[in-house]
Amino acid sequence: MHAVETFEIVLTLLALVLALHWLALKLKLPPATVLLVGGGALAFVPGLPPIALDPELALVLFLPPMLVDGAFYTPLVRFRRQLPGILSLAIGAVVFTTLAVGVVTHWLVPELPWAACFALGAIVSPPDAVSARAVLKGVRLPRRLTTLLEGESLLNDATGLILFRFAVAATLSGTFNATEALQGFAILAIGGVIVGFVVGAAWVFVVKRLQDRMLTICSTVLLCWVAYFAGEAVHVSGVIATVVAGLVQGWYQHTVLSAAARLQGGSTSQTTGFILEALVFILIGFSLRGVIERMGIEVISTSMLLAVLGVVITVALARFVWVFGSDGILALGRSMGVARARPMGWRQAIVLSWAGMRGVVTLAIPLTLPLDMPGRDLMLVCAFAVIFATVILQGSSLGWLIDKVRPIDDEPPAPVSMAGAETAMTRAKSAVVEKLAHGPDGEVIHPVLLELHRRRLEFMEGYEKDAASTMENLQPSFDVSLAAHAAARAELLRLHRAGQIEDDVLHNLERDLDVEEMQIIFQRGD
Repeated sequence: MHAVETFEIVLTLLALVLALHWLALKLKLPPATVLLVGGGALAFVPGLPPIALDPELALVLFLPPMLVDGAFYTPLVRFRRQLPGILSLAIGAVVFTTLAVGVVTHWLVPELPWAACFALGAIVSPPDAVSARAVLKGVRLPRRLTTLLEGESLLNDATGLILFRFAVAATLSGTFNATEALQGFAILAIGGVIVGFVVGAAWVFVVKRLQDRMLTICSTVLLCWVAYFAGEAVHVSGVIATVVAGLVQGWYQHTVLSAAARLQGGSTSQTTGFILEALVFILIGFSLRGVIERMGIEVISTSMLLAVLGVVITVALARFVWVFGSDGILALGRSMGVARARPMGWRQAIVLSWAGMRGVVTLAIPLTLPLDMPGRDLMLVCAFAVIFATVILQGSSLGWLIDKVRPIDDEPPAPVSMAGAETAMTRAKSAVVEKLAHGPDGEVIHPVLLELHRRRLEFMEGYEKDAASTMENLQPSFDVSLAAHAAARAELLRLHRAGQIEDDVLHNLERDLDVEEMQIIFQRGD
């Protein structure tokens, strides 16, 4: 295929992404579900050129930026608090699912070697960061569940990839040493953490010394791939290195990035993330075409149907067993007086069990298998089936399940509310203004500014005492302010269209209006 034709296909896919995303909003469905179904439908349209999703490129292109984007906004305090639960899901649940799928697969397909069965388990066991982010955007969860799911999606890919590597090696060599496997797992994980810290620290060091905003933003964007390739270059987990570097970046971005860099970089990151998330589901669905053309739908539906159904059901049930089993152990510990044991309860456990969507990693891993790998075709079909089942069935019904179950948020609230934090910030600003608004002789030299900040502090102190009624009384004021901004924007455009102001004046004033308008919208709670 000519390079220009490839570019045309990419543009067509982007247009399709926009159309399907718009359709998802109209149908009030998770965009990931509609995109996956749309991509899958393309697989059956005759005459379309084939699009091959290179597995290595897929992992490198999609996974690192999504991992860093998730880590960047991860609340580190809650992440550390829930780290035992996150590790239980990211390691324990993945290993348990791998073993369960392996046992069921060997029972249904006895001629398949045990190591190959466990390789299949490693392929379908880790929930995907891209899928989790895409689905969780449309639902509201208790803070504990959100932290657990986001933390799990950041770390479990590493577990799945490592288990897969060991299983494939055991299948092809015919030997497996559990002690060596555990040592190798520890080296890959700990090495990934060290590399991630080093890359993150290097980013902080460099960004502090960069004076150009665009260079700062570019270095921030490139961090994900630098960390991933650095980890892979020294033969440790690139996934863990990327996550740790993203956590370091998210922790220090408040002190090393300028406001302009955060605003512009955040917009760039959101746009890039939207495109990558959408494309990956389109390409997953479209990749089904190659599998169907090579094996035939008849072969899949006859010889593999029972095994595929068994794997899909086992993947779902294994997560329920692990989550409820772990929560039962916590409940037992709580009843025995262990203060740190905090069971979730059945409401949160059901939601956590159901939220296990698979995605790009589950697709990419089996495509890297050597052609002489036993059960390769079965692994490919099972991977597609698990992705479609989890994203379409579980992802689309997760919001409905949350509404029915109504999980209780048992996370203790922070000691200071948003209103308290805003008041503290206003008090700090007012203290500085009170000091600098007076000259050496005590005379007020900035009376308007001083009065403005005094009124602002008075308002915020009232807001802190009764935030709900204050915001309710302010709603008409917000509407008036937005109408005033609309009038100012119209007047600005009129002046520009009449040739009375230059383009740079238009852009500068429009940017100020945009920032002010976003502030009003944010305060209004839209």
